[in-house]
Amino acid sequence: MDVFSAIAEPRRRKVIEILAANGSCTATQIYEGFEISPQAVSQHLGILRDAGVVIMEKRAQQHIYRINPDSIEEIEDWTARMTKLWNRRFDELEKLLEREQKKNANK
Repeated sequence: MDVFSAIAEPRRRKVIEILAANGSCTATQIYEGFEISPQAVSQHLGILRDAGVVIMEKRAQQHIYRINPDSIEEIEDWTARMTKLWNRRFDELEKLLEREQKKNANK
């Protein structure tokens, strides 16, 4: 699964928000933010880990999760490209509308 598919699910985005707010968390700390079973949260964490969105480090009996900055950079790069694309399209639309207004004003 790719990064975008992994973050498409709202609960997985919530996991990312929890990690972004705290830096790193144990699995138990993450579970506490949900009203679903720890097993369900664990499945979401597994998907995020497999997609490279989060990194898990095992310390003794604890699993510590943190965001993988490379995946966030991938998301930021994509959104920047999309923002540029849409800004160009809006600029073109604005120019078209200005030309149409000038035509109508000259009638």
